[in-house]
Amino acid sequence: MEEILRKGFSQLGVRADEKAIERYKTYFEYLEQRNAVMNLTAISGEEDVARLHFLDCAALLSAYDFTGKKVIDVGSGAGFPGLALKIAEPSIELTMLDSLNKRIDFLSETCEKLGFTDTVCIHARAEEAPSDYRAAFDIATSRAVARLNTLCELCLPFVKVGGAFISMKGPDWVQELSEAENALHLLGAEHEKTVEYKIPDTDIAHYALIIRKTKPTHPKYPRKWAQIKKSPL
Repeated sequence: MEEILRKGFSQLGVRADEKAIERYKTYFEYLEQRNAVMNLTAISGEEDVARLHFLDCAALLSAYDFTGKKVIDVGSGAGFPGLALKIAEPSIELTMLDSLNKRIDFLSETCEKLGFTDTVCIHARAEEAPSDYRAAFDIATSRAVARLNTLCELCLPFVKVGGAFISMKGPDWVQELSEAENALHLLGAEHEKTVEYKIPDTDIAHYALIIRKTKPTHPKYPRKWAQIKKSPL
């Protein structure tokens, strides 16, 4: 795993020191251990986890400056992309949000094993998160949670004006962005750019959509989940 990560970070142009490499190894070992009984991720094994989780997520560091930023990872699951980013860029002030308590327990335990005392793990749905989280973050991230129009309603209320929501998407990102035009308008944001990257030593291309928050989001958003699901923006 160590060599895959070193080579992959070099190809991505992302700096990761030996302490980061050791932390990824610790993360992998605990993920494999807990995944055997918790079903945290369908991806397993050193090579696939290193490339399809760790390098895929850390590639965001080549698409946007996370240094010293206050970041909320929405629907964090097993910690992707949030915790994978934090390992490579420890200056991130990270909050991870997930609706399943067992995932939050796993994330809290993993952060403890990694020696991170400045991370916050919150058990809550995005639309029911504490009110003091509203417009409190420089960056919101999300990976494989929902379509972009829905994600924008869930994530943009967390972002400060001038900050960014970064959504990780696959090759259908153009269609999703088109679907989300109304949501962006209503929520006070605009699509700034899309950064394409390849996961090192694979043929897999992923896309980081940078959504810039340009004005405050109306207090009525996000709506209740039933409304969001029934009538996406």
